[in-house]
Amino acid sequence: MTALSGVDGVRALRYEPGKPLPEGAEAAEVLVPRFLQGSDPREVLAQLPNLRLVQLLSAGVERFLGLVPDGVLLSTCRGAHGGSTAEWAVGALLSVYRDFPVFQRLADAGRWEHHVTETLQDKKVLVVGAGDLGRQFQRRVEPFDATTTLVGRTARDGVRAMSELPDLLPHHDAVLLVVPLTSETDGMVDAEFLARMPDGAVLVNAARGRVVDTDALVAELLSGRLRAALDVTEPEPLPQGHPLWTAPGLFLTPHVAGSCTGHTARAYAVVRAEVERFARGERPANVVNGEY
Repeated sequence: MTALSGVDGVRALRYEPGKPLPEGAEAAEVLVPRFLQGSDPREVLAQLPNLRLVQLLSAGVERFLGLVPDGVLLSTCRGAHGGSTAEWAVGALLSVYRDFPVFQRLADAGRWEHHVTETLQDKKVLVVGAGDLGRQFQRRVEPFDATTTLVGRTARDGVRAMSELPDLLPHHDAVLLVVPLTSETDGMVDAEFLARMPDGAVLVNAARGRVVDTDALVAELLSGRLRAALDVTEPEPLPQGHPLWTAPGLFLTPHVAGSCTGHTARAYAVVRAEVERFARGERPANVVNGEY
């Protein structure tokens, strides 16, 4: 409410998922769902006959694809969480290469055991996804003297095409996944994809759990051939007893890459800018569907 106050031509109404919509909501043209909303949005969408824009607080859109009515724009929060998630990815790689979790377990046990670790220096990282997050990661990791190769749907200056992935995978020490979940990326990292990664390589998933075939990854981890850092899993939340909990060579966090101080303010700054554009009759910058 604070972020949208003072925007010309905009009156904000607050709603709570699962509760009746506030008076006047039937006139709403813009819906801003709760961050990482887990409930089915169709119930709310059906009560908004004048809806023209769904403005998300997240970069991912998979919860809304195919559910937004025809003629309604769907806009992401691209630019809000890329820096935080890129920071997590750099930290995850550092944790894997410098054995931070191993040293912490030794410290918890009161054991002082020295050993030589790997380094992020001179590593070649394949970044699958050349949007805001991929660029943010590239900017943060290269000062560590690592090199990056960006891969996008199509080739362009500084970006390789997805069709080149099979040939690129064997020549990189780590693969970072920062693609949206779509029909093209669902299950993209399968047994064949993993088999092309060299021995000892690290798979880092900061995208969505379903981008990776979990069974295929578990098999590689159990064999000791590959390592991984996951902020997202399939299924999610990860149930007790799942083999990922005990898989060797895995650094695991519970979908927190973008969850850090200031994330709400950064997200609503993007939302405000998008709503301002819409209120002026312009097309929001982060629209991923439809025509205005």
